[in-house]
Order: sequence, then structure tokens, then C-alpha cells
Amino acid sequence: MKIKGLRWVVLGLIVLITIINYLDRGTLNYMWITNSKIQYDLVSAVSNEHKLPYAVYLSAENKYLLLEADGSARKVDKESVVDKSKEGSSSIQYIKKSGIALDLGLVDATAAPAEIAKQSKKILSYITMFFMVAYGISQLVSGKIYDKIGTRKGFTMSVIIWGLADMFTSFASGIGSLCGFRVLLGLGEAGPWPGVVKSNAEWFPVKERAFAQGLFGAGGSIGSILSPIIISMLYISFGWKSTFIVVGSLGLIWLIPWLILNKKTPDEHPWITDEERAHILEGREVKGVNNTTTDKGKSWGELLGLKNSYAVILGRFFLDPVWWMFVTWLPIYLSEVFKLDIKQIAFSAWVPYVGAAIGAISGGWFSGYIIRKGKSANTARRISVVIGACITLPALIAAAFASSALSAVIIMAFILGGFQFSIVNIQTLASDFHSGKTVGSLAGLGGFAAVMGTVISMFLIPYITTNGNWFLFFVMGAIMVPLSVLSVLLFGKVKNK
Repeated sequence: MKIKGLRWVVLGLIVLITIINYLDRGTLNYMWITNSKIQYDLVSAVSNEHKLPYAVYLSAENKYLLLEADGSARKVDKESVVDKSKEGSSSIQYIKKSGIALDLGLVDATAAPAEIAKQSKKILSYITMFFMVAYGISQLVSGKIYDKIGTRKGFTMSVIIWGLADMFTSFASGIGSLCGFRVLLGLGEAGPWPGVVKSNAEWFPVKERAFAQGLFGAGGSIGSILSPIIISMLYISFGWKSTFIVVGSLGLIWLIPWLILNKKTPDEHPWITDEERAHILEGREVKGVNNTTTDKGKSWGELLGLKNSYAVILGRFFLDPVWWMFVTWLPIYLSEVFKLDIKQIAFSAWVPYVGAAIGAISGGWFSGYIIRKGKSANTARRISVVIGACITLPALIAAAFASSALSAVIIMAFILGGFQFSIVNIQTLASDFHSGKTVGSLAGLGGFAAVMGTVISMFLIPYITTNGNWFLFFVMGAIMVPLSVLSVLLFGKVKNK
């Protein structure tokens, strides 16, 4: 049996598991703190004549008494409600907060909304830092592991670890267990990033690699588009525990076609056509690089001694945090700044990732187009990184002044679109600089650096967004973009010396 375009089938499976990867990592963020908007008729005094539910304003306490449909009552601060009165009728809308942080008693449910936001952001940032440290270690180690055992076994190992970790999160009972399960998730989820760089170096000629990397990046964007919708709907229908189980199981199901179809590398695969095998093997070479696939691979020390390694390492250290800022904090931002409830977040938080998907595919295509026009891979990657930054930077500045949730998510589509346009080309540099067993190692070093930059930003965000002011959040992102571009321009030459 022969399969035409087998390299695209293999990449398609990797794109699919990347979508699942982003569903898994988004579970905690979208269910951490949720808003539910409840409408109450506003009346002057408690009375059996009024139809439940209704509310009474207690002027002496500056609070509202909410009487529920089941007959229960509770008092809430005035700042927790929104006046929805219209001509001829008086009503208020109470924003009820729920989610994992409140269900597990990690924050004080009786505190004022501002205090709940402060407590929940700090705890989420700490849990995310544990996840990111594990993710960074895994990026570093996974590159070496994938180089040693190959992408078929490497992806299998990663998916089993993160799928089970996400499923087991349904048993979390406090901060300790949440951190533990997120550490396991990070150890598993990081593998595909150095893994796909290695896979693309094996399955694609040089002129197609950035486009292949772009499709991989688009998979992450599609996963981010689907995450708020799928996770929010599962949460509303079944609760957070069942959501973890359902989403975590998807990767384990994916393993079936992966193990069947990805039998060997293209030089040995029994189902690849002769034409496609020749197309791949003849197009692997990059001038100035040792293109043999049988080399033993450079050590981390040797890679750190090469100037061009820092185009990947520093380029990702500065740029990757921009992505994680939105992946982690977008639902919290929309909830806190624009008071969106979980349903509104589900149908708005996906918008920025449409831009990301477009940027990933177009960034990869564009650099390949430049190469096909006769320019070097070095020139193509640099031009593409600069163009992406020219989209991201002004959009970050504009987002700081967004006046509505709609304008914010549209502007963010340009931020993440420009980010992906640049990052797919920075990630591809590892396979431009090296071949064989060194590719995954450098990709892993770049991934580790990206995580370290992200951990720093995660630590700072709760402190620079106090009192619901997110201006410095966008300023921080705007500072990092030009630093990443400068790193690529200073260090990113293909030829190793």
C-alpha cells in the first residue's frame, strides 16, 4: 500500500494532537474563575407579594439582599451588581462568581470582587509557574529524548503523560494537588514542540519546513479557538471534574492512528511513494550546514558555544511570553475588565486565535515563497520575523486602550497573528542551522528559554494588573517584541563557525 502525500498525513496528525494539546492546557484557565449573570427585580422591601427571585437595597449597609427562587437569601456588596433598570421597571444584575478556585475553597468566597480577583490571580500565577517550569524542563529534555528515540515513540510518550495528567486533575482537592497535576501536564505537553521541529526536518524539504511549522502553529491557534467554546460548554453542562476527564481522554484516542500511520521515517517508510521520498531527501540540504542525518548530534555545551544558537534561545525567551500572556490570562482579563460571563467569554475569547491561525500559516508560507524566489533561508526567516513584529507591536499598544470587549479581541487577533508570523520562523531556525540529532536539542534549548521568559512574566502579571488595570500588561508585551527581533537579527546566520 502506498499513500500519496504521506508527509502531509503525518503533519496532519501532529496538527490534530496540537489542537488537543491546547484544549488540555486551557481547561484550568477557563474554569478557574467564572462569571454567571443573574437578573433580579428590584423592590423596596421584603414581601410575600413579590415574585421570586427579587432584590432589596439595604441603604444602611450599602448592600443588596438577594432572595432566590428556592427561598434562600444572601447579602452582596453594591459593587457586585449592575443596575439594569429601564423606564417603568427596576432591576439589577448580580455577577455570581464560581469556578475551580471557589469550589475548592482556594479563595475567600465572601470577599469583595476585587479581593477575589486579587487572590485568584496570584494563585493561578503560582500554579502556572509550576506548570511552566515543568514545561521548560521537558522542552529541554524532550529535545534530547526525541533525538534518541525518534518522533513516533516521543509523541506517544508525551501524549500518554499529559492525557492522564489532565484526567487526574478531576481528583484535585487543593493547591498542592493542582500544582502536582499541572507539573505532570507540563512534562507531557512540552514534547511536541521540539518534536515537530525534528519531524519537519525529517519529513519536509527546506523550502516547505516553515510552511509545515506554520500549519503546526495554526493547530495551536485552532485549539485556542475551540478551547473557550468546548471547555465552557462542557463546564456548564457537566462541571469541571467531568470536563477534565473528557478533554484528557482525547489524546489517548489519537494514539491509535498515530501508531498505525507513522511507522518509520521517510527514508524507510513502506507506505511512502518513491516520488515523495525523493522529493523529501533531495530537498533537505541547507548551505553551510552538515546535512547528514547520521551525525551523533551536538551537546548542549557545544550548542551554547555557537553564536547562531542565540537567535533561537533569546528570540524565543523574549517573544514566547507574549503568547502565554494571552493563553493564560485572556479569560481572566475579559471577566475582570469587561465583566463577561462564561458564555460571553466562550463566544468572544476565540477571536484572537483566528488571527493567530492566519499568521502561522501565512508566516510559514511567506518565508517559503521568498526562498522559492531565490533568496537564502537566512534572509527569508529574518524578513518574516521583522514583518510579524511590525504587526504585533502597534497592536499591543492599541490593545492597552481598548474600550470594549469586541475591540479588545479584534486587536488581539492582530497581536497573535503577528506573533505567529514571527515565531514559526524563529522555531524553524533550528532545522536551518542543523540536521539530524542536533535539531531537537537546539529546539529544546529554545523552548526552555521561552519558558523561563514566560515564568518571569507570569510572576509579574498579578502585580501589574492590580485593581483591574491591565495597561502595564500590554506595555510589558510591547517591550519584549523588539528585543526578540534584535536577537534574531544579531545572531541568526545559518552558517556555523
